[in-house]
Amino acid sequence: MRLLRAGDVASLVKRIGVGEFLDGLIERLEECLRRWREFRMVPRPSFYYPMGVMEVMPVSDDEYYAVKIVNGHPGNPGRGLLSVVAVGVLAEVGTGYPLMIADATLLTALRTAAASAVATKYLARLDSGVLGIVGTGAQSEFQCVAVSRVRPVEEVVYFDLDPRAMEKFERNMMGFRLRRAGSAREVAEASDILITATAGRGRRRVVRREWVRPGTHINAIGGDAPGKTELDPEILRSAKVVVEYLEQARVEGEIQNVGPEAVYAELWEIVSGAKPGRTSREEITVFDSVGIALEDWAALTYTYELAREHGVGLEVDLLPALSNPKDLYSMIRREA
Repeated sequence: MRLLRAGDVASLVKRIGVGEFLDGLIERLEECLRRWREFRMVPRPSFYYPMGVMEVMPVSDDEYYAVKIVNGHPGNPGRGLLSVVAVGVLAEVGTGYPLMIADATLLTALRTAAASAVATKYLARLDSGVLGIVGTGAQSEFQCVAVSRVRPVEEVVYFDLDPRAMEKFERNMMGFRLRRAGSAREVAEASDILITATAGRGRRRVVRREWVRPGTHINAIGGDAPGKTELDPEILRSAKVVVEYLEQARVEGEIQNVGPEAVYAELWEIVSGAKPGRTSREEITVFDSVGIALEDWAALTYTYELAREHGVGLEVDLLPALSNPKDLYSMIRREA
């Protein structure tokens, strides 16, 4: 079994290149969405606590089973900890044996960004050149790089309530033309593509309807739990809204504020051609993203293949290796 620690995953991404890694992951996710009906998946079971949430995300096709354990603790950075950490397991269906255990913290950010890129590819105007982002926390750079792989981003406009978060964003995004905004409204009014990536709890209105120009595409990724949303509901009522998985989005996504009747399609329907994506320059489109297990399956299978190809990670003997597979007790039997 292959073990990938956080440093192993990072070294693999750097060896391939962040943009190139994302290109492959975007392609893999598109393939998975076209195969939507071949997967077994349920909405993630979530346990909520005053300080955060713990979740498990299982999914399988007939070859690979994947599961991710992930948290969401918005107060962790104040304690010097990441707000989101994750561990992923990939197993073969034929035997049930695990093939890989991986730190999935970095992979979660990458697959979330890849999902936004897929939605942007099918929903944003082709000439979208100004990318705006409200919330420059841990997800922000991944989102911007991924979107730039599918649209010709000429400028990134950004805002965060925390000046230190914007300074961090500026250090990491030196390859882009950047413009620091003074408010979320300034970002929204300037954007062809708008990303909302805030961590605050509650039914917030980080972006209001009157700030959004005709033809804007919005990737809303911060609303991912019951009672935690970012957009003015009037945006959803006047937009073409696409979700990943309706059964999960109606509980966790932006649409919890307006009801499932506001949803135009699930993303797989757009990618597979079952429904058209953007149909006019003037329409507002929204990708209401909560994160689903299929995205983790794409990331884990893709990473597993690359790790084997490049010899990254450790081969470990984690499970029992018995001459007689029916004699498990022999592992603890005292020798005479």
